[in-house]
Amino acid sequence: MASPDPRNLVPPGRTAQFSTFVVAVLAVAVLLSAGPLVTLAGTLPELPAAFWTMALLAVACDARPFLPPGRRQSSSAVFPSTCFTFAILLGWGLGPAVAVQAVAVLVSGVRMRHAPWRTAFNAGQYACSLAAAYGITRLGPGGVFHGGALGWTDIAAIGGAGVAWFVVNYGLVTAAVRLRFGERWWPNAWRGLPFELLSTGSLLLLAPVLVTAARASAALVPLVLVPLFAVYRMARLTVEQHQLASLDPLTGLPNRKALLAEVNEQVYRHAERAARAEPDARLALLLIDLDRFKNVNDALGHAVGDRLLVEVSARLTDVVEPPQMVARLGGDEFAIVMTGLSDVTEARSLADQVVRALAEPVPLDGLPLDVGGSIGIAMFPEHGEDFATLMRHADVAMYDAKHRNDTVAVYTAESDHNSAERLGLLADLRRVLEVGSPVRAGEGDPPADGPVVRGGDGAVLPASPPVDEHGGDRWWSRRRRRPALAIHDDELLARIVTGADPILRRAARSVRPAQPNPVPPAEAAPPGAESGGAAGEITMYYQPQIAIATGEVVGVEALLRWRHPRRGMVDPEELIRVAEQSAVMRLLTRRVVDDVVEQLAKWSATGLGLRAAVNVSVRDLHTGEIADQIADRLTRYGVAPDRLQLEITEGALMADPRRVLTTITRLHRIGVGIALDDFGTGYSSLQHLRRLPLSEVKVDRSFVLGMAEDSDDAAIVRSTIELAKALGLRVVAEGVEDERTWRMLHAAGCDAAQGWFYARPMPAEELVAWLARYRPLRPIGGPDEADVPRRHAR
Repeated sequence: MASPDPRNLVPPGRTAQFSTFVVAVLAVAVLLSAGPLVTLAGTLPELPAAFWTMALLAVACDARPFLPPGRRQSSSAVFPSTCFTFAILLGWGLGPAVAVQAVAVLVSGVRMRHAPWRTAFNAGQYACSLAAAYGITRLGPGGVFHGGALGWTDIAAIGGAGVAWFVVNYGLVTAAVRLRFGERWWPNAWRGLPFELLSTGSLLLLAPVLVTAARASAALVPLVLVPLFAVYRMARLTVEQHQLASLDPLTGLPNRKALLAEVNEQVYRHAERAARAEPDARLALLLIDLDRFKNVNDALGHAVGDRLLVEVSARLTDVVEPPQMVARLGGDEFAIVMTGLSDVTEARSLADQVVRALAEPVPLDGLPLDVGGSIGIAMFPEHGEDFATLMRHADVAMYDAKHRNDTVAVYTAESDHNSAERLGLLADLRRVLEVGSPVRAGEGDPPADGPVVRGGDGAVLPASPPVDEHGGDRWWSRRRRRPALAIHDDELLARIVTGADPILRRAARSVRPAQPNPVPPAEAAPPGAESGGAAGEITMYYQPQIAIATGEVVGVEALLRWRHPRRGMVDPEELIRVAEQSAVMRLLTRRVVDDVVEQLAKWSATGLGLRAAVNVSVRDLHTGEIADQIADRLTRYGVAPDRLQLEITEGALMADPRRVLTTITRLHRIGVGIALDDFGTGYSSLQHLRRLPLSEVKVDRSFVLGMAEDSDDAAIVRSTIELAKALGLRVVAEGVEDERTWRMLHAAGCDAAQGWFYARPMPAEELVAWLARYRPLRPIGGPDEADVPRRHAR
């Protein structure tokens, strides 16, 4: 049994209001046309041949109306009877026009298989349109075509009648669509207005010409078929141009413009579903980027690449079934819009199907081409509420999948390194560093009457001389001038991204802090912290490093801490990830070096001879600025170079070994110690242990934490210690949190250790108090053999 035509159905939940509207339109139509139709029976024999010719043509033409390709037949079909019935209205009145229009609607309804209610509504809305037009003509001096020359009032009446017909007809149709489908009234009405003005407007303008020809001879009436064909042709060309503008010429898929319109429309519909608490109120935007497509283009040429894209588009359309949309964005990027979802699982399921379809080799000219794909998924409303946000987040997820060598990834804020949240965090970090870093003596004090100007690395720059704002200006330019506001690039980017993302924009408004009351300088920040106003407080914490054999405190590691006013204590790893992507990292390193060297000088003055280790990033080691800064600070504060040690990671060595080696060599000549941090977690060669002027190797905490339970971790730690000892390097273990691990490290010959087993990181003031009450802890003997985990036989 054939399923009913969906064009004849009314969605559940809308039947009552839509049926009321249809009944109301039919009632108004009957009231307006009942009288003229009753009088029509007596005047029917007196109607001329021209009338019957027009009536016949109206019915015959509506038997085959023009249906624009790709548009909905319910609202976009062009019915030529409009021209003839409007002409009949002008020449013979409302009754004959309504009668002919009703017969034409009945014929077209049977031809297009409309439901009875649709046919009745179409007849009713045409009757109302004709009645409105007839009322306008009655405002004129009398019958328009009842003989004699036409005056300006007649022409105005004809124009007004045409406008009234179009407004009533188009308004009733769009209102019916709104009530039936729940679509937005104005965007849909505005979108279809140009096509309706061109097609229906042309038919209405032909009607006066047709009446004038009918007055001369009924034989001239059929000649109107020629301009009617022109109207057909114009409507078809308009639709084809509209379609071409929304289709990709290579694959025939919808393009980015069509995808934008579809996503915007579906977002509105799904927002309405969410408001009604319906379960299928989510949609997904899947962004697909082909792998290895550039290799095909470079090796085989663009012609083969185009054929490959066509084949890929065919596979995508085979996997994705309507009403979901597949679009090509350009190059090797495709997109899929999934609607009516309940959760992200359905989107991942389709993505997996797409991956399997793309995994099959594509045979071209006997050569099987392997092209996979990476897919990023963004969900409405969780990941965005508009096209731009969903597109950006799907793009982030797609590149996250590529980075992880995966095929499918769902957007997460953690993988969005350029999110507005992170950009805002970066701007806050820059602000707290600048506010909390006064210019130190001897560094070039700024003029008392001018602001401090810093470069991208935090260095103080000479201020520009004052400029006379009014010199040479016209009076209008002075009045329109606004004071310039200095905004750093990071903060400006944060404002731009936040303003473009509606979700983050609302979140920023909701958490925007109130203006604080003035606080006296003495109470602005607690001791040991430097205040950055609304950006929070930056301070240094120090974790002791203990010689395992003697229990003596041999040094400390300086660790940065930032207490944000809204986020609380910022995770140090996130802080470094955010900072090292910009020039703020150099400003941060400058602050850390200044504070640590100054603290070493203070400790020396009290008799504490500790060594401090400072972490530096790749960006710091790419230039020689850090070596110059450290040499200057050590000289200024009178601190011995061997009291300071820099910790670098294996990743820094891999980034640019030549430039990093140059900087490290300069630091080594100064006398600063160099430690290789997180050893074993990177990808550097062991030759770095031989080539670099290292003094220390730090075993990563990921191995130390598990060595008491995991034989593999224990073997890695022992091997690292033995290797470093053979090269004459000191070994420090991070993450020592229990006594068993401490004893195992002593047995393995590790020199020093740090971790919560000894002490947590603490501010400088607390460290002094801790040292006063600390008693060295010395291991007695080594651990029993049973305490050392052994590898099970494999």
